[in-house]
Amino acid sequence: MNKLTVRDIEVAGKRVLARVDFNVPLNGKTGAITDDSRIRATLPTIKYLTDNKAKVILCSHLGRPKGKVVEQLRLTVVARHLSQILGYTVKVANDGIGPEVDRAVGNLEAGQVLLLENIRFHPEEETNDDAFAKRLAGLADIYVNDAFGACHRAHASIVGVARYLPAVAGLLVEKEVKVLEGLLANPHHPFAELAGGAKVSDKIGVLENTMDKVDYILIGGSMAATFLKAKGYEIGLSLVEDDKLDLATRLMNDAAQRGVNLMLPVDIIVADKLSAEAEFKTVSIADIPPDWRIVDIGPETIKNFSEELRKCQTIFWNGPMGVYEIARFAQGTQAMARLLADLKATTIIGGGSTAEIVTAMKLADKMAFVSTGGGASLRFLGGENLPGIEVLLNREG
Repeated sequence: MNKLTVRDIEVAGKRVLARVDFNVPLNGKTGAITDDSRIRATLPTIKYLTDNKAKVILCSHLGRPKGKVVEQLRLTVVARHLSQILGYTVKVANDGIGPEVDRAVGNLEAGQVLLLENIRFHPEEETNDDAFAKRLAGLADIYVNDAFGACHRAHASIVGVARYLPAVAGLLVEKEVKVLEGLLANPHHPFAELAGGAKVSDKIGVLENTMDKVDYILIGGSMAATFLKAKGYEIGLSLVEDDKLDLATRLMNDAAQRGVNLMLPVDIIVADKLSAEAEFKTVSIADIPPDWRIVDIGPETIKNFSEELRKCQTIFWNGPMGVYEIARFAQGTQAMARLLADLKATTIIGGGSTAEIVTAMKLADKMAFVSTGGGASLRFLGGENLPGIEVLLNREG
């Protein structure tokens, strides 16, 4: 990575605005944090700053409050949890900017941490309002971006503040970029991409940008329906992107021409409705009923995918193999997670729901790397520049 990091600057006694990604999942009934992976992922940066006597101002969003104060999306619960992990009290501001925030920052001592309120309570955050970014930047002397999961967003706290402060990468952002750069530049072969989820459109960039680097592309999830329809199969009521059928055909042709083994399901689980009470059965891809829908990959497909993945030294996985939110349709996804956890290969999980799945299954520590950014990692691997990375200071030479 050719960007400066927090290690390259003097932080002692400085006010450091650190953009972190504390957008953690919450229990809908209790409001409790159900997965603190994103909080723990940024601990190295927080500890580096506090150990080096910086005055740390943390900034994050939580959920999608759409520019309004939503009580259930306040960051108080995050501050409590972070305090428990760190072993000391993390101070909490009542807003993202304003006189009270200014006073709270002014009272910070070296080595202390202040967490600003949900920055998306302000509509100016997502519109990247310059005046708002300038006011936010006014809280600090240095800006550190450690929110890889939000680096694809051109928001005020991601790119706007970098116009007014020296901007460097946090240790998590540095690690994420290095891992993904290595995946593009020098993967160990055979190299497989396991792609699932709902839409082909979400994965187009990655599939196109890595076609000349991979040996296998294995496609499951709802996006498999688009490829199957492009090959002329009946896909029933399955979710399909009709405007991407030509693209699916082109990707399959490109793979064939390059000698890439692009594998589709040979059998699938179909259901008469998306419900835990649905009637379901395993069928060949040639026998999908017109009034049923694809909800998971079948046992023969699991076997086929597993055989190929066992040959690989590098595997990138993004997207579930079925409707994993419903337990009976999560078998394919869980089988892939267990398989990858047992392999000696370099297994990289592409964030988002895939990261949540391996974490919930307590398999995250068995993977080589679990990204904290779903959309960000897909765009990076798709060859796009991430706004939050682009604005950081470059290394000289």
